[in-house]
Amino acid sequence: MTDVDVIIVGAGPTGLMLAAELRLAGVSPLVLERRPEQGKTPKAHGLSGQILDLLKYRGLLDRVHEALTEHVPAHRFPFGGVHVDLTRFEEPPLKAVPLRQQTLERLLEDHATGLGARVRRGHEVVGVSQDDESVTAEVRGPDGPYQVTARYLVGCDGGRSPIRALAGIPFPGTTYPEVNRIGQVSIPEGLTVHDDGDIETPELGRIKAGFTRTDAGVFALGSLTPGILFIQTTEDDPGEVDDDVPMTLAELGDSIRRVLGADVPLGDPVRLSRYQFSARQAERYREGRILLAGDAAHLLPSTGTAINVGMSDSVNLAWKLAAELQGRAPEGLLDTYHAERHAAGARALVQSQAQVALRRGHDEAAEALRTIFQELLGDEQAARRLSAHVAGTDLRYPSPGSGHALAGTFVPDFALETDEGTTSVGELLRSARPVLLDLAGRPELRDLAQGRVDVHTAKAEDRPAGVLLIRPDGYVAWAGDADADGLREALSAWFGG
Repeated sequence: MTDVDVIIVGAGPTGLMLAAELRLAGVSPLVLERRPEQGKTPKAHGLSGQILDLLKYRGLLDRVHEALTEHVPAHRFPFGGVHVDLTRFEEPPLKAVPLRQQTLERLLEDHATGLGARVRRGHEVVGVSQDDESVTAEVRGPDGPYQVTARYLVGCDGGRSPIRALAGIPFPGTTYPEVNRIGQVSIPEGLTVHDDGDIETPELGRIKAGFTRTDAGVFALGSLTPGILFIQTTEDDPGEVDDDVPMTLAELGDSIRRVLGADVPLGDPVRLSRYQFSARQAERYREGRILLAGDAAHLLPSTGTAINVGMSDSVNLAWKLAAELQGRAPEGLLDTYHAERHAAGARALVQSQAQVALRRGHDEAAEALRTIFQELLGDEQAARRLSAHVAGTDLRYPSPGSGHALAGTFVPDFALETDEGTTSVGELLRSARPVLLDLAGRPELRDLAQGRVDVHTAKAEDRPAGVLLIRPDGYVAWAGDADADGLREALSAWFGG
């Protein structure tokens, strides 16, 4: 007997998204979080990439926008010491919202618990064991130790993941010596901010917005919110830092002094945080009945990517895990989680490690490389391609049975006309169910899918294909017009029967 279907270790964005997606699929998850309350140390300060489209499809994007306390920034993103300027695009290929991680976690926890998921804080998993049928977690809780047993356990417990270590999964890679300190501070007396974003300081005079490089490190300056300065320093430090220890304004000031050689006046802090970059990936995302997702599976040495990739892991895993638990998964379905998301994580590592190469060089050759790279990003196609790489929107999964251009890609949202009225592709995916969407009047193809997926008939202007088979995670499993054999193969591969 098991106590729950799935134990999720870690109540960050990855774990909470997984809990919500499992509940949508009819699975009972229990989230165990070692911290007694949500962490107060600021971490990620924004959400970007493909996951924003998925949140829209789940009906959560409006709640994200309602939770914003800052204006949505211009579409200009840092990339390894240069910037990708997307302000010229009517529809930017990379989107972001300035949502603090603590706010995102509260939103996701409300969503998950509203669907029936349980979250226990102050419950630390200190041991795991598994057999052919179940996995048991040894837990240290506020009232003492206890055990809980489930069919599967998913470690969403961060880069230092105890679950990964307990499962014996290697985590090769590199931890870089650079320490990054970030501060968002009010503008103090004695400091002038120019219209172009430059600042004027008593000791150093004018400091340009953007990146200032010295022999001691990098000083970055910008502004996302009127009246608030965004300041970051980067210094090499051979030791590892503890991200959970709160950073002080004095620590940021000391770092600025080391990098620039003089003080910069700082106002009242809005946000202070410190982090160190690693490039690591678990050799495998599954060991028996234990799986990994998010930072437990991969650490990316750049900002603005990790939450997107981690939450996307959860969405990919949830429907496959639910199908396995409910006895309707075709053979090997759960193994496609590692196959697809390990490849996605490796691809995210490529662009984030490219950022390392761009930002860490301090000699004239490195500066020349950044200059050339910045010029290349002035070309529309280069900016689009790089943005899609960072966002994860260029990701394509192998798709048996279909050679259509849409197969394996994230389905675009477009309006649909049905007998019941107007809807959209995103609306059809609100319940996280697989969908066959017939836009060409193909009853023989609808008959093939009946009983295995939700079947919808509609009309669309500029339809991308006659018939689309869409997975619960929003990816197109098959697309075509009249290829019954191809659709049959795709249905069998993904949904059994």
